[in-house]
Amino acid sequence: MEMLHSSELMYILFSLLYPATIQVQITPTQGEISVGESKFFLCEVVGDAKDIDWYDPSGERILPNRPDIFVSRSDEATSTLTIYHANVDNAGIYKCVAKNGDKEAQATVQVKIFQKITFQSAPSPQEFSEGDDADIICDVVSSPPPAIIWKHKGSKIQVAKDVRFRIMGNGHLQIRGIKKTDEGMYNCEARVMARGEIDFRMIKVVVNVLPTIRARQSEVNATADVGNSALLACDADGFPEPTVTWAHNNIVLETGDKYSLNEDGSELVIKDVKKVDEGDYTCIAKNKAGEKAEEVSLNVFVQPKITYLNNQTASEFDEKVILTCEASGDPTPDISWSFENRVFTEGQQASWTRPDKYESLDRNIVVRSHARVSSLTLKNVQFTYAGQYLCTANNSIGQDNQQMYLEVRYAPKILGPVTAYTWEGNPANISCEVEAHPGASVVWFRDGLQLPSANVTNTKIYNTPTISYLEITPESQNDFGSYNCTATNVMGTESKEFLLIQAEVPSSPEIQQVEPFSSTAVVEFEEPDSMGGVPIIKYRVEWRLPGQAWNGRVYDAEEGEITIVDLKPETTYEVRMSAINGKGEGERSPASTFKTEPVREPSAPKLEVKVQNRGNSLKVNWIKQDDGGSPIKHYLVRYKAKHTSHWKPEIRLPNGSEYVVLSGLDWNTEYEIHVVAENQQGKSEPGILSFRTAIEPTTIPAKPASGLGTGAIVGILIVVFFLLLVGVDVTCYFLNKCGLLMCIAVNFCGKAGPGAKSKDIEEGKAAFTKDESKEPIVEVRTEEEHIPNQEGGGPTEPNETTPLTEPEPAAADTTSTVVNLLPSTATNSVTESFSTAHSSPASESTMLTTSASSPTKVAPAKSSPQNSPVAQSSSVKANTQPDVGPLVDLSDTPKVPHSSNPIPPVSGPVSLPSANADGLQSQCDPVKAPDSTQNKDLQVDGPAKDAPNALCTDSTTPAQNEYEHFHFHIPQLVTSILVASQ
Repeated sequence: MEMLHSSELMYILFSLLYPATIQVQITPTQGEISVGESKFFLCEVVGDAKDIDWYDPSGERILPNRPDIFVSRSDEATSTLTIYHANVDNAGIYKCVAKNGDKEAQATVQVKIFQKITFQSAPSPQEFSEGDDADIICDVVSSPPPAIIWKHKGSKIQVAKDVRFRIMGNGHLQIRGIKKTDEGMYNCEARVMARGEIDFRMIKVVVNVLPTIRARQSEVNATADVGNSALLACDADGFPEPTVTWAHNNIVLETGDKYSLNEDGSELVIKDVKKVDEGDYTCIAKNKAGEKAEEVSLNVFVQPKITYLNNQTASEFDEKVILTCEASGDPTPDISWSFENRVFTEGQQASWTRPDKYESLDRNIVVRSHARVSSLTLKNVQFTYAGQYLCTANNSIGQDNQQMYLEVRYAPKILGPVTAYTWEGNPANISCEVEAHPGASVVWFRDGLQLPSANVTNTKIYNTPTISYLEITPESQNDFGSYNCTATNVMGTESKEFLLIQAEVPSSPEIQQVEPFSSTAVVEFEEPDSMGGVPIIKYRVEWRLPGQAWNGRVYDAEEGEITIVDLKPETTYEVRMSAINGKGEGERSPASTFKTEPVREPSAPKLEVKVQNRGNSLKVNWIKQDDGGSPIKHYLVRYKAKHTSHWKPEIRLPNGSEYVVLSGLDWNTEYEIHVVAENQQGKSEPGILSFRTAIEPTTIPAKPASGLGTGAIVGILIVVFFLLLVGVDVTCYFLNKCGLLMCIAVNFCGKAGPGAKSKDIEEGKAAFTKDESKEPIVEVRTEEEHIPNQEGGGPTEPNETTPLTEPEPAAADTTSTVVNLLPSTATNSVTESFSTAHSSPASESTMLTTSASSPTKVAPAKSSPQNSPVAQSSSVKANTQPDVGPLVDLSDTPKVPHSSNPIPPVSGPVSLPSANADGLQSQCDPVKAPDSTQNKDLQVDGPAKDAPNALCTDSTTPAQNEYEHFHFHIPQLVTSILVASQ
């Protein structure tokens, strides 16, 4: 605004002073333009001007249509010159000319074009390889030209201090032999001092490092033909991280069916290696800095394999037979031959003149090898050459074996001893063992006649594929002598004479020494010089006091050691011996004299140990030695773990004991056991034994076949049997007026049950008529009683110990079925059972059997009428054949050790309540224990037990028997189920 006001003032002034003059003024009066910038200039005219024109530095009028310079007239007094995007060619003096007729005025302005700092090329990042002379580009232009300064890590690069750095004339930074440590950010800074202008560019310099590569193994070995893979690996390093490729025979390998590469390519897996895969493999590592390669050699070995080996056939006495074996493999395999325990290898005994030839010492076997073929030559073929030959191909990585069979055809050969011994009446076998190929036929002759013949009846012939036996039973001296065996096949014939010799009794043995003890003596002797042709089977040893009769005993020859027993201490004896063979007893040896030792302590027992089913229990057995002339009173056993000094409490066992069982021992522990025998004179030296118990087993619960556990199965079985028991009891109550319900009804409710006749009940008494249809008796047996018919013996005369006979199959009833299903009870458990049979006039009583036994056998309920015995008395025979109820068989039951408080034995019948046909007699009181003075054979372990309470029974029906038998076996049943489940 001020400028316009001043112009107007000047115009008015000029118009007043010079009314006809034109004045021109350019604003601004001078101009500086940076390259690329735009700027305008205003030409103002004072006075009337018809035309206002602009002229460029070359003097040419600027036309309105120029693209770079634009002229426009705003009004009659002003014109504008605009320079767009100036460049250096636009510099110069521009002139503004105003005209009005013949009047003209002009003004000029000088336009200067200058270049600002411009980075034409300063790329980032710039990459170089380590060791190169790096030229870091930074192209800068300006007018005037700028000064270039380089900085690194915040500091100006002092080219004078580091000769590796140099600033080039074009402003580039040169680094000779650039290193990885030179990597980083560089600052290229340009300055124009005239204008105080400054600019810079940050350039990232990257130094690439040429890869280095190293093979993990320069040579890799692999085995072909076994599906193996080979791993080739090389490790590469560099910057940037190099890529690794593999090549074989100038072909780049890629992942596929044959090759497999890991992610970075450093590992090459060659699958299913074959011999053709052998060779050099190139591992190539490549990055921006370059590439490096490394060679890896693959050696492929092939296991030996026999490719040709065939069976051969030859005849005995052939000049030779050649066996050939071919094998492949890499390295080339060595081939050897073996037959039985002999090995034939080419070169084993090679001579200097023929190093490729091996001959056996008899020069009948020759091995020759060439490349992959070996031949075994057998000269002068013998029948012993026949058999399996083994060809073995062996190299450094394995071996292969294959067998072939050499068949040798040969005439018969008769082997074996030619003499046999026997005696008249004793059969003997003469063995003619024949080896022949093909097999031979064998014929026996006696004095030129083929056996057997019509004249010879005491011979028989037995043939096997290789041996012919001639069995002769001599009847007289004429049967002894020579017999001929002749064998024939297509290859020839062979005969051999065999002798049958009359056997003799042996000569006498020679007593070498007698080692006496107090009550025994050990006889050491030499066998007879002559066995008589047949083996000695026994020795007879006789001894006596001088002048008295001989005592004798026969010992088996296999015993080896002969011990005389039951001698008196400090006494002189004579002893002699004779040998016995099949022919008879030989002469007696001269008598030898010895004197027994005085009475003394016993000899130490000989111990042996046996592990029980449980690994931490031991059964220690001992063998009684000399008792020292005084009866052994007892044995003393003590034991301890070897690592402790404390002995367990001593165990005393009575005379006659032969073992002790030690239970609950520590697992995996060594124990020392001492057993001492003691007689009146004192104690023996201890028999000592050491033993280590087993390692404690790891308990793994067995899975049951079903999904139920043992407890569940036992519970189900108990419930089932309880329901059966209730069912039977209810049935007995309603049908037969008996059972537990009947007992309760009578005793507590005063009722006799449905349909029962009311009778007074007398405690402890039983009305028992002699009707044969009444309650059967219960037989009593202890475990010591003998039962002759138990194992299938014939029928015996009935008496009080005669067992019930085996029943016919159709005779089994419900009771026997239930009882036979019951498993055995555990050892030493107390088994209580009732066994019933119909009474007879001769026996009308009920017996209670209590037996301490292991598994019980129960006879079926009925027996055949022909074999049914009378149950009680042997003096009175039954007139009828009653049915027999179940009987507990104790014939196989082991004896139970005596205890301090045994159950009183039962020797006679114990009356149990029963009833006759007219009334019911019930009894719920316990049966009293029998008198202790009765049968001593019935004893069980543990304290005395009261007899079980008698059931409330009615003896009129067989169903009651079922109930009683079943009820009394419930404890057995539950115990058996628990034992079986465990």
